[in-house]
Amino acid sequence: MPRTKTIARPTAEDADLAKRIGTRIREARLRASLTQQQLAGERYTKAYISALETGIARPSMVALNYLSERLNLAPSHFLDVQAPEWTRLQADLQLAAGEWQAAADGYDALLEGAADSQARAQMLRGRAEAMARLGRGREAVAAASEAVRLFSEAARDGDVALARYWLAYGLYLSDNEADARSLLRALLEQVRAGLHVEPDFEVRLLVALASVESRAGEHAQSLAYLEEARGLADDLDDRRRATFLVGLAISYREMGDIEAAIRVGTQAMALYRAAGALLESATIENDLALAYLASGNNERAHTLAAAAERQAVENDDQRLLSAILDTQAQIALDAGERDAALALATRARELGRISGNELAELAGLLTTARTQTASADLAAAEATYRDAAALARGGQSPARLRQVLREWAGLRAQLGDHRGAYELTSEALSAGN
Repeated sequence: MPRTKTIARPTAEDADLAKRIGTRIREARLRASLTQQQLAGERYTKAYISALETGIARPSMVALNYLSERLNLAPSHFLDVQAPEWTRLQADLQLAAGEWQAAADGYDALLEGAADSQARAQMLRGRAEAMARLGRGREAVAAASEAVRLFSEAARDGDVALARYWLAYGLYLSDNEADARSLLRALLEQVRAGLHVEPDFEVRLLVALASVESRAGEHAQSLAYLEEARGLADDLDDRRRATFLVGLAISYREMGDIEAAIRVGTQAMALYRAAGALLESATIENDLALAYLASGNNERAHTLAAAAERQAVENDDQRLLSAILDTQAQIALDAGERDAALALATRARELGRISGNELAELAGLLTTARTQTASADLAAAEATYRDAAALARGGQSPARLRQVLREWAGLRAQLGDHRGAYELTSEALSAGN
């Protein structure tokens, strides 16, 4: 499922702190003789600044850093670190800012002493989102399931719906498309029957359903959901519209319409840049590089991957960098530069392991094995596929395991080991069942 972000709104327990932060923003703005529009600059709107100053909306760390810089103050000036609510708010802000692991660590610490069931439910839902963002499906399912139970006991239907969304996300990551689809469809019916959750929740559900159908190979149904969401997406802000377009681009690419994937992906990248979301823009550049590679435009793929790499390095995002390095390895392999491909794939594997990006680590192993196969070093490729299968078997994605086993089976057949190829194919067919 594509990433989405919404304006974080304070709950009852941290509303007072949000108001204090808003008051400090207003005081600093007036001292600087700035209007709300001037403080908003080109990144935000006057309405958003007004919502912050009145405590209606809660700033993310990204927004707070931006505003503090414009006001020539440290971000800590606006944060009452002595207030007991801050620890909870800090975890929420880290989540809103995309610091998934830091947010997860914060929620874990808070949950150890959380006695109030509704406060615990809020933290569990936050932890479920953080785990989902990190690709850790089973942990997302565990946290979201308990959050659903606690919110249901209090009859908080909107909160139940959000928790179930992250439960569906966790099921999707665990390759349980059937249950994820069932949950998402039920949520969509509730929203259309009048359940109010968040302004863009219906669009999020449609994009999520499109991702599930795409994973299941139902690309026509996936596009149908996305086309349905297109009519609702016009009212979204740049960041959310970009997220929607990302899902559309992925579906086009998986259906083989590379030209459409490139066109829509380029629109998403432009919107992310307009919203100041540079890391998201870098992620799209990396995806576009893969699309251009699939279209046979190696030169353009190389340029986009290099741009994405610069952004990842500047922002010290090792998880993203590990994925980009594997993209660059694939580009080098396509260009016949096998030594460079091996070196880049090795770096992708190592950085993926260090940063906890298991997908990039596995992708690096597969690119290494393909490069070794192309170099006729079949014994080395056999050993690399064995390592990739071991990593995939210990992970949470049967789909990735099936991909490894099928490629390994192809190599076994090439080596004349048809029995071994049959065993691997059989394991691939039964993976996840």
